[in-house]
Amino acid sequence: MNAQLKELFKPEIINTINGLDLIARIIVEGFMSGSNRSQAIGIGQEFSQYRGYEPGDDLRLLDWKMYARSERYVVKLSEIETNITIKFIVDASHSMSYSEEGISKLQYAKVMVAALGYLARKQSDAIGLYGVNDKSLEVVQPRFESQQFMRFVNALVNLKSEGHWGQKTEPLIDHTGKEMIVFVTDLYDQDKDLISFISRLKTSRNEVIVFHLMGKEERELSFEGAYTFEDLETRSRVKVDTAIKQKEYKILVDRWIEETRNLLLEKNISYSLISLDEPVENTLRNFLKTRKALLR
Repeated sequence: MNAQLKELFKPEIINTINGLDLIARIIVEGFMSGSNRSQAIGIGQEFSQYRGYEPGDDLRLLDWKMYARSERYVVKLSEIETNITIKFIVDASHSMSYSEEGISKLQYAKVMVAALGYLARKQSDAIGLYGVNDKSLEVVQPRFESQQFMRFVNALVNLKSEGHWGQKTEPLIDHTGKEMIVFVTDLYDQDKDLISFISRLKTSRNEVIVFHLMGKEERELSFEGAYTFEDLETRSRVKVDTAIKQKEYKILVDRWIEETRNLLLEKNISYSLISLDEPVENTLRNFLKTRKALLR
């Protein structure tokens, strides 16, 4: 994490409209300057067409596979969709209040979504937000207008991690036209219906992207000694000697992650495991870089 972001990446700043807006701007403008320019694509960007090479074109855009077939130098163009709708869904259940190194999953999610929302705004996409738990459903309907991003950030700031995963999620499964759905969650739910919900989001016309947040210590049980762990949502407790259970725990968690990844990929849903100790700007840069490679 760069020094400027490190100074800003604090709960008291993330949880203010101006602070979250500033962090999003710094992250995205970093993508669009200097050595990161080639990675600064919109998340709704799609392949458009070929055209003949012209002097001055970036040589990196040359399609060598097309040249091998036709012996013609052509440039593979992409353009940014101006009519795509991007819906961001944030899991705001109480388990998202889990934190490591002073930053909770929900705060990390807020920064990620704010940065992606800012990037989508710059590419003229309509953005909407849905913050979900069983106590409330925070909704900012997708729009593209001058004040939408501030409504978006304001709703993010007001999100609180409480209760369980939401039960009234049917309004979110309302597919009208071409859209992209970005879901940020830790995939913990009491009734084990989160994967089913994600599966129902996917249609032949849309794209669904899941960011799965976990802490490094949470994933590895990297504690020493005997601890009593409490479930943030059910309040149930269990005493664990980490020296005895660590290996078994890690095997079970890794198996769960792999099964989840495979299940979602089988349904053509993009899955990314994100660690809380990974700087947000690196997480988004890697995501956009991978996405750009898929468009080639």
